[in-house]
Amino acid sequence: MFSIHHQDRRCSARTGELRLPHGPVTTPAFMPVGTAGSVKGLEPEQVAALGFRLILANTYHLYLRPGMTVLAELGGLHSFTGWRHNILTDSGGFQVYSLSRLRRMHADGVEFQSHIDGSRHLLTPEKVVQIQRVFGSDIQMALDYCTGFEITRREAENALKITTEWARRAAAAWRAIEGGYQGVLFPIVQGNFHHDLRRQSVAEITALDLPGIAIGGLSVGEPFAVYEEFVAATAEQLPTTRPRYVMGIGTAEYVLTAIEHGIDLFDCVFPTRAGRNGLAFTAHGRVVLKHAAHLSAQEPIEQDCDCDTCRRYSRAYLRHLFKAGELLGPVLVSRHNLRFMSRLVEHARAAIEADRFLAFKHEFLTAHKTGLASQPDAPDEVQP
Repeated sequence: MFSIHHQDRRCSARTGELRLPHGPVTTPAFMPVGTAGSVKGLEPEQVAALGFRLILANTYHLYLRPGMTVLAELGGLHSFTGWRHNILTDSGGFQVYSLSRLRRMHADGVEFQSHIDGSRHLLTPEKVVQIQRVFGSDIQMALDYCTGFEITRREAENALKITTEWARRAAAAWRAIEGGYQGVLFPIVQGNFHHDLRRQSVAEITALDLPGIAIGGLSVGEPFAVYEEFVAATAEQLPTTRPRYVMGIGTAEYVLTAIEHGIDLFDCVFPTRAGRNGLAFTAHGRVVLKHAAHLSAQEPIEQDCDCDTCRRYSRAYLRHLFKAGELLGPVLVSRHNLRFMSRLVEHARAAIEADRFLAFKHEFLTAHKTGLASQPDAPDEVQP
């Protein structure tokens, strides 16, 4: 299902292709997040037009609403949402981590209380595989136990033990699926921020011989230098023949660092969340569109961007939409931010093919950080 086209001669960055049930995906690839089956504010055709062929949806949220009965009756996520390309579904492991006050862990699975209506549910590794089969997920993730940055060694060891056992059970359940389901299963490497535990997790996860591998437990509050250290150390231990996925990264610095170390897939809510709040991404830093500096600015968000937002609208108009509370503003900036991410990986792929990825990364991040440093920090004018 995965082939490598080219690896840069000076680092581990590589281009490739994932062959999935709903078409090929060129890698490295960023996945927009459609948590509840929708990339907020954009129609499926708009997301595809921005260059994406793989998006992420979330098992925990969709399991609770609209629920399994609705999704089964309506033919799964692709039919339900109108998205014709590939879908990766997160197992709900991150929600297990982030909703810690509403859940209880035990060896069989995780028992949690719905944040919607307070009802109680049990997710097991086997149940999560079957839920994602009903979804028709092109890539489904094994249930894991994600941990935060500053936990004890004992807690990290316990989480790793549970993650490995759950991955084994998920692999058995996935291999037992019948009826023509073609989606693939990715297990998740954990181990927190201990190199020996990461090595142990890699050995246990790769022994399952599944189609791809995710690196979890990063971008959970650690300093960037720690993130870089552990993504590099973990990635170099993974088999080169499998696609590699780092979960939850969505800024240029994090994404380009992952690509440098041979990561093929990544996702994050940040580009669209930032867009909904008037924060636009550019190669020369982020633009706070609500600033008074853009009151009469005629230029687009980014001069050389080919998205419809930049081709048609000025910063002044976008600022006006946010100040007036118009829904169109968040839609237009979210669209631009996603195109920024797709262009970023397009440029990265071209640089890899030319064996100049490290130079590209340095040039891009130098301009990007210079732009960030030059952003005005004065508050917007007071509104009457």
